[in-house]
Amino acid sequence: VSLLNFRRHLMLALTSCLFWNTFDMSAAMDTKPNILLFMADDLGIGDIGCYGNNTIRTPNIDRLASEGVKLTQHIAAAPLCTPSRAAFLTGRYPIRSGMASSNRYRALQWNSGSGGLPADETTFARLLQKQGYTTGLTGKWHQGVNCESFNDHCHHPLNHGFDYFYGMPFTLINNCQENKPPELDAALQAKLWLYSQLIALAVFTLTAGRLTGLISICWKTIVCFTLVGCIFFLSWYSSYGFVQYWNCILMRNHDITEQPMRLERTASLMLKEAVSFIKINRHRPFLLFVSFLHVHTPLFTTARFLRKSRHGLYGDNVEEMDWMVGKILDALDKEGLNNNTFTYFASDHGGQLDAQDGSAQLGGWNGICKGGKGMGGWEGGIRVPGIFRWPGVLPAGIAINEPTSLMDLYPTIVDLAGGTLPQDRVIDGWNLMPLLQGSVQQSEHEFLFHYCGSYLHAVRWHQKDSGAIWKAHYVTPVFHPPGAGACYDRGFCPCFGEGVTHHDPPLLFDLSRDPSEAKPLTAETEPLFDTVIRRIGRATAEHRRTLTPVPEQLSFHNMMWKPWLQPCCGTFPFCWCDKEGDSTDSL
Repeated sequence: VSLLNFRRHLMLALTSCLFWNTFDMSAAMDTKPNILLFMADDLGIGDIGCYGNNTIRTPNIDRLASEGVKLTQHIAAAPLCTPSRAAFLTGRYPIRSGMASSNRYRALQWNSGSGGLPADETTFARLLQKQGYTTGLTGKWHQGVNCESFNDHCHHPLNHGFDYFYGMPFTLINNCQENKPPELDAALQAKLWLYSQLIALAVFTLTAGRLTGLISICWKTIVCFTLVGCIFFLSWYSSYGFVQYWNCILMRNHDITEQPMRLERTASLMLKEAVSFIKINRHRPFLLFVSFLHVHTPLFTTARFLRKSRHGLYGDNVEEMDWMVGKILDALDKEGLNNNTFTYFASDHGGQLDAQDGSAQLGGWNGICKGGKGMGGWEGGIRVPGIFRWPGVLPAGIAINEPTSLMDLYPTIVDLAGGTLPQDRVIDGWNLMPLLQGSVQQSEHEFLFHYCGSYLHAVRWHQKDSGAIWKAHYVTPVFHPPGAGACYDRGFCPCFGEGVTHHDPPLLFDLSRDPSEAKPLTAETEPLFDTVIRRIGRATAEHRRTLTPVPEQLSFHNMMWKPWLQPCCGTFPFCWCDKEGDSTDSL
């Protein structure tokens, strides 16, 4: 009898536990969750512990994975920041919004360019605003600022659905730190400086020859040479010699607070703003997009974390970012918001392999994946970490091995907020909640298209009935030196021209068997080769029929430095200010 009673009590307890768990989950789903999005800059999938790195310490990011869901095939829509982030914000391939380039400038180069995320694109922030969310962005934007005047802010975050912005309208580059080699269009900078010097030498020689009578030349010719030299010098000096002032600035909403920014306190300011946003908005639903400046070059790291990792400056920078993640999660916990917050962590694309300082590697590690940042369709440039946590709603400590995309965040969080997707455009992302909760076992993605700028380099086919994940490369960059894994001669792999190889038939891999893309299949080694290539070809043709012509935001004209568009906190060209003072303690 006692055994029977014990069984009854056990069944009652289990039933009660199941009821309350289901009730808690239902209650959590019925309320609008807070949305917290972390995005690293240039972080490789192999750089954090929960993805296999046992030498860089990332306990806070690892904790997110242990308390939530980890995606192992999370794919960026582009291997470079500006187009990838445009796709993330809009749920659409960047070629649909004009944020894919047909020239060698594949990311925005200036705060004073006229290109950027078009005003008619609908970001997830704008849709969440309509659902009563307070929306904030701290950190990197890199989607443009102005269109026609220095303060129209047509591309600004506040014109794209964010109620609050604190951060860089651009991105960190070497030029933001003194004594670092230039990163922004260094080849053109060198040419302008060389031409300036050559013309100056010519003017000096001609003038000396004219005065001594050794050279017979009229003064008008010398004046013309002088004017041409001045043009080259001013082009170098104005738009390149002052990059730190033009691009390395901090803004709070529409106001510039630092020009140029002081890197030694930037991380502290970003952390302070993120924690403050959570505290101020703790009593209402909020979206906070924490867009880290870490771990992009120049890898500026505060003294507290320098020389602490086993991977030099890059490892120090990753560990500092992880610490910041922990502090923001602590703020959530302090306000009692953990269980009502949908949290996400990812990188905008893979680590940069060809970022070096002499023999020192300054970029990330992409694990077993081939290639890296900027390298077309190779897996190392587009496969990124993807971690989700929502206690009581999402399972803890599981991994999902299905193809997903950064574009999937758009429909996922819009659905969680109770919104509806735009019906007047193609949305390429899918709602991930059924997959994350385990109610379905397969991703909605059948095909994913991998662009390098506006050029289609590769296509992925998730053949669901067999479990195969085929990937066909139509174009690949030429690595140099031969046998290397990056374009060390150029510093960045191109998307077209002499620096790429076109493949006909395309290179074919089955990522389910060869995730490193080491052994291309052929018609002789793979019986399904022709069938797979034809199916991918048909899907590509169908995809291209969904594309409509749009203005190219990254055209050469839109990318040019335009003085009249330069954000300036003084009177141009005397742009300098420091409104932060010593308002924050160092980390």
